[in-house]
Amino acid sequence: MIVRARTVNAEAEQAGRYDSVRKDDLRRGDRLLIATENSVYTIEVLDDASFRIRGGWFDRQGLSPARISIAGCTWGGAAIKNDIVAACGLHLEFGNRIVTSRIREVHVIREGIRDTRRFRPVVRHELLLACYGARHHLSIVG
Repeated sequence: MIVRARTVNAEAEQAGRYDSVRKDDLRRGDRLLIATENSVYTIEVLDDASFRIRGGWFDRQGLSPARISIAGCTWGGAAIKNDIVAACGLHLEFGNRIVTSRIREVHVIREGIRDTRRFRPVVRHELLLACYGARHHLSIVG
């Protein structure tokens, strides 16, 4: 019997290959739109290493918007890459230890570029439709 195991170093090395958003690259007011396998989150960067989170688990618990830290990204286990906010293929872990399903898409909206006069608030259904298509209700759990 051959047992193969990945080391933390191998996982960390592979993380460099992911298209990721690093905490150091974000400024106050930047926003992220993150689509996971099961949910959609909007995240606003605040000035004290915390974030304002809406969507997903926080909506289902009636906690949106929540002000919370982001621990980093994981591969689904205990090893965490704490300098990354989001990376496709990884799982986002919030400061309250909630871990998302695998991240499918990440979009960054820079504070200086956003012109709020041109945008209207978007409802959850529209975000799901944009990320997952017309049949999103068949593939989304919770």
